[in-house]
Amino acid sequence: MLIGDNAVVSIHYTLSDADGNTLDSSAGSDPLNYLHGAGNIIPGLENALTGKVSGDELNVVIAPADGYGEVVPQLVQVVDRAVFQGVETIEPGMAFQSQDPQGNVQRVVVTAVEGDEITIDANHPLAGTELHFEVQVVDVRPATDEEVAHGHVH
Repeated sequence: MLIGDNAVVSIHYTLSDADGNTLDSSAGSDPLNYLHGAGNIIPGLENALTGKVSGDELNVVIAPADGYGEVVPQLVQVVDRAVFQGVETIEPGMAFQSQDPQGNVQRVVVTAVEGDEITIDANHPLAGTELHFEVQVVDVRPATDEEVAHGHVH
């Protein structure tokens, strides 16, 4: 079966950056299962997998725009320490859940601490990163009606 919309796809993958540093991998664990066409994986990888079949192997380079997006400077802000009520120690690298003015929850990472000024970044950690995938297609099957209705694999 060809990979296309409403196919359940199982892949093994290794994700690296442009310098060859491994960022993530399914090696040693179960393959990643996703519903093709439902936006469950980044667009660049989904597009590269379209038309492939079980057993295919591919290496693909995904530009930031087709991965986790470019870095959006407006998502980096300096906030007052008072925003972190109840948190005694704040250090670079710490991650928090934040709520924007529209009520959407987002992940922010502390990138700098200068006195009471805390710099936070709400960009995805891989925003602006060229992604290198080594992928092996393990299995492809038709999705069930329930999987299609729910938009994910069961």
